[in-house]
Amino acid sequence: MQSFSEFPISSYLQDRIAAAGFAAPTPVQAAAIPHALAGKDVLATAQTGTGKTLAFLLPIMEKLLAEKTRDIAALVLGPTRELALQVADQYDALRGRQLPPAAVVVGGLSEGRQLEALRRGARLVVATPGRLEDFLDRRLVDFQGLRALVLDEADRMLDMGFLPSIRRIVAALPRQRQTMCFSATMEASVAHLVSDYLRHPVRVALGSTLKPSENVRVQAFEVPADRKQDVLRRLLAQEPGRCLVFARTKRGAERLMWGLERCGFNAAVIHGDRSQSQRLAALEGFKRGKYRILVATDVAARGIHVEDVAHVINYDLPELAENFIHRVGRTGRAGEHGVASVLFAREERGDLAQLERTLGIRIERAALPAEVSSPQPQRAASPSTPARTSSSRRSALAALPGEYLQAQMGG
Repeated sequence: MQSFSEFPISSYLQDRIAAAGFAAPTPVQAAAIPHALAGKDVLATAQTGTGKTLAFLLPIMEKLLAEKTRDIAALVLGPTRELALQVADQYDALRGRQLPPAAVVVGGLSEGRQLEALRRGARLVVATPGRLEDFLDRRLVDFQGLRALVLDEADRMLDMGFLPSIRRIVAALPRQRQTMCFSATMEASVAHLVSDYLRHPVRVALGSTLKPSENVRVQAFEVPADRKQDVLRRLLAQEPGRCLVFARTKRGAERLMWGLERCGFNAAVIHGDRSQSQRLAALEGFKRGKYRILVATDVAARGIHVEDVAHVINYDLPELAENFIHRVGRTGRAGEHGVASVLFAREERGDLAQLERTLGIRIERAALPAEVSSPQPQRAASPSTPARTSSSRRSALAALPGEYLQAQMGG
């Protein structure tokens, strides 16, 4: 598929897609959407930033347009509030006037507003497992008319311990439904979930899900432990674009953010102990250019789609090797190029080598950055001015690296 106009979808959706600036589908969209439109179960794995969200939203929206009922027809389950809000935002950007708003059912936001969205006739529910299970237990939501289920970032949901909740939720859904599973990795736990809930799914695998994108230059700096913050500041001062800095702990992320603020950088922080309003404010400020730097724990490694992140800096090594791929996947998205850096101390050489062995990669060792010419970091652009201008939009995406595989499982 070279264009969205080639998909067998309504003229209304064609117009909405064109108005949103989408022209050429990404490889995962081109592979998955025709089968999803045909009502088949789909199991798709692809690297982060490849357009998986649109790959399941378009078939769902086509189904909603074709079947005029007031029942909840589709459910998207995801691991985090941020990812759920991202999915709902993309749906709202495309739905126009012929489809009702989605109901977002997540913890940390007003329960009253979520229930009101359900009462007003939402036909798509985007939820995290914990809050949705609570609504089901209290009989606040009815899925008798459900036609489609999406498990978004399934591996992450399982990593976070949501398997019991997922099983209880799925048990409350109609057996006759379409199920789609989208994930960045295909682990044994995901395979068990697939065998339980998907019927002869079409398998779409794109590139390597355990290696960084070829659009990202990955480099590592060996840094004395007492100089890591100094090196971090140099890297940030040399990069005028948006930067994501990953710390391992919530307390460490807070310390980094305050340290950067004291040095004159416009920085925000996001981690599990921040309130939902604080997390949303930090993300929106980062997207709009109010903050050039976002410091985060791995809560932000997946599902947060921010255009034009120029540099991802791993201030701390992640606890899980696969989280490294999701961190790095925040840059080099939609055909753009990016840089990912790793700061490690001498005593962490073994940990970095183990990460490389696990992922089957070799990270370039780089010389420490030279002193910058000016001691003052560059300020972020005003909110009305993007921090960095993209040279190409999602409408003209570069082909992804790796081998494309599409085959039938089971049956």
